Amino acid sequence: MKPVVEVENLSKLYRLGGIGASSLRESLETLLGKKKTRPAPGASDARSGSDPNSFWALKDVSFSVNPGEVVGILGRNGAGKSTLLKILSRITEPTSGRAILRGRVVSLLEVGTGFHPELTGRENIFLNGAILGMKRAEIAAKFDEIVEFSEVGKFIDTPVKRYSSGMFVRLAFAVAAHLEPEILLIDEVLAVGDAGFQKKCLGKMDEVASQHGRTVFFVSHNIAAVSALCDNVILIEGGRCVMRDVPSKVISHYFSSILPEDQASDGQIFWSGDAKAPGNAEVSLRGLKLCGSAGVPQSTFEADEPFSVEIYFEIKQRLRGARFNLSFSTLEGEIAFVATDHIYQFENLEPGEYRSVCQVPGKLLNRRKYRVGLHFGIPGDRMLIDQADYLEVTIGGVGNQATIFPDQAWPGIVCPKIEWQVERFSGAFQPSKIG
Repeated sequence: MKPVVEVENLSKLYRLGGIGASSLRESLETLLGKKKTRPAPGASDARSGSDPNSFWALKDVSFSVNPGEVVGILGRNGAGKSTLLKILSRITEPTSGRAILRGRVVSLLEVGTGFHPELTGRENIFLNGAILGMKRAEIAAKFDEIVEFSEVGKFIDTPVKRYSSGMFVRLAFAVAAHLEPEILLIDEVLAVGDAGFQKKCLGKMDEVASQHGRTVFFVSHNIAAVSALCDNVILIEGGRCVMRDVPSKVISHYFSSILPEDQASDGQIFWSGDAKAPGNAEVSLRGLKLCGSAGVPQSTFEADEPFSVEIYFEIKQRLRGARFNLSFSTLEGEIAFVATDHIYQFENLEPGEYRSVCQVPGKLLNRRKYRVGLHFGIPGDRMLIDQADYLEVTIGGVGNQATIFPDQAWPGIVCPKIEWQVERFSGAFQPSKIG
């Protein structure tokens, strides 16, 4: 069986600032290379083209996808994820390389994609179906199901230009998922919908892939959704495909790449000056350190081993009521727990240097990697240091019940060692209440 999608050496070069000239002469000078242009702001050398004002959004990307696969696409903002989907959707053409798609494609890349604002929701459903080559009778057979899923039945005969962004997404996704495309492309647009509808959409995507054999491309910063839904994940960095593997491995690599550049591998990070240190004119974060019982910085601990998180910070202006919140989360983005020094912190912090230490007990966390993040602020007033992840810690498998089954993953984020009591019981059982 041939792959449903084949991408070979796909590249896309954008020329920034050249075509928007004020006259035909300037446009011709730019196209003929006679007009000097300044380098594109923010364009790194690795992504710059031969023209100083050109920029490689994608560079030599290759992969193939089989029918029925759900493929996640991860990467930082500006990595090239949306450009890739636009090329696959035939919205834009590649500069070089090719993308072969075998089957009908439906894309949901931004709010309102493929909808005519002057037409009603009903008319847009039939228009989208016609574009896909479906007969009117086929669309009509799916119509009630689409409207029910979208939950916009009361407004189905209203021009969609009057829809809210949430209503747009509801109807657009319902159309995309129910008109039986062979390939479904979905960008971060689902983030516009409410939590309940997002969950509903994720369930529908899983159904489309597993039960109907459709291929789904899913771009999202919702790491938990990517992990749960996708068979494999493509990681794009700087316009290039740097990794493709099972979700857990790609997500781990992705989060390692977005931790601070100056993070040390020994469980500590420090900033020497205010230029890079998180904070503001009132407070600066000076460093974080993970330590075991010997007080030595490290990033790996056994499950039964307690350890501490030491936070070093400098107060520059007197603060009242400021608190740290420390978070441990999985690489998939699930919160394991959050701790605060609220009842331990000074009520008034005078200018000076401080250390706040959080003691994490042993026999609590499961075997896996966690990200350690924090934020600092005055509850109900203002944030002083924004939430961010700074370190990564690995919990080994000694000392908790997960070690009883070393060959399989013990479920759960935490794995506390719970006390049990088992004894022989010879007395008659006397229920206190009969249900």
